[in-house]
Amino acid sequence: MWLVRPAQPDDLKQILAIAGTQGARLSSTLPKESDALKQKIELSVASFKGQVPEGQAPRFLFVLENSEDGAIAGVAGIDARAGSGEPFYSYRKDALIHASHELGVSRKVEVLYPSHALTDQTLLCSFVIRPELRGTEAFDLLSRARILFIAEHREWFTSRVVVEIQGVQNDDGGVPFWDSLGRHFFNMDFDAADRYSASLSKTFLAEMMPHNPIYVSLLSDAAQAALGKPHDVSSANYELLTREGFQAGCYLDIFDGGPVLEARTDSLHSLVTSHRKVLHGRHEDDGEACLISAGEGESFRCTLTWVDESLEDELKVPVKTWNLLGKSAGDAVRIAPL
Repeated sequence: MWLVRPAQPDDLKQILAIAGTQGARLSSTLPKESDALKQKIELSVASFKGQVPEGQAPRFLFVLENSEDGAIAGVAGIDARAGSGEPFYSYRKDALIHASHELGVSRKVEVLYPSHALTDQTLLCSFVIRPELRGTEAFDLLSRARILFIAEHREWFTSRVVVEIQGVQNDDGGVPFWDSLGRHFFNMDFDAADRYSASLSKTFLAEMMPHNPIYVSLLSDAAQAALGKPHDVSSANYELLTREGFQAGCYLDIFDGGPVLEARTDSLHSLVTSHRKVLHGRHEDDGEACLISAGEGESFRCTLTWVDESLEDELKVPVKTWNLLGKSAGDAVRIAPL
């Protein structure tokens, strides 16, 4: 069975190994370097315990574990506040009207404004899963378990949730949007900029990015075509999130021009359709397939199981599910339809 649980320091090597299997770039919020990733896991452990150091915002990191052999096959995160105490940068897409009354000419021109308006909104981030699991039930479990965690700890998170989707990248590793814009101001390739954003303070973005509007028409044709488009490897995640109620707005990832999705937290599908039940046992593996979560903070667990519901808010699940969740008869759990 698959289990989603909080990441632990002992998971470091396996998480790094998963990072090495990805052909395209990872989310910039999941460092590829051991030291930076170790610090991220340590902050996550403190966040689940409610012991975040003063001046820092909670950042949660989950892993997808095969309960039979303990192998980790995926990672997903939540930043309680985007930017975690620093500005969270993106581009806001807008338009200007250039007109001449004398010539009788008027033209609408698309522009990009550097913005940190999404700072401090809750951010879903760091989603990475082994390629063979994309589009499977394990994929859904890893992504949606975060929303069940939010539902169980609603007071920790804001009224809106955002998520950056990886943008277009060429087969040769080139990133059209970065190559047409960012490279000229940062004097570094995409991988270097992404590494800095994952491991160091993002203040270098404010120091080096252009502060004036960027006219979209001055970008390369490839960069213009890439604006707001997800990478092929992100299409399944994009579709899952839109089913959850996320929508692409006017914001774009500042590095690759990928879409930034937004949603009202209390309207997320998995949160709205989830409900609490009292746990009871059964021996049969049949019924309705559901996501089931239990536990608070560092004890949080989420898995997939067969369930049989009663009219008395009792939930019958296989005893092996009890063991996986660390719960027993009479305990409260949360379920959501698969």
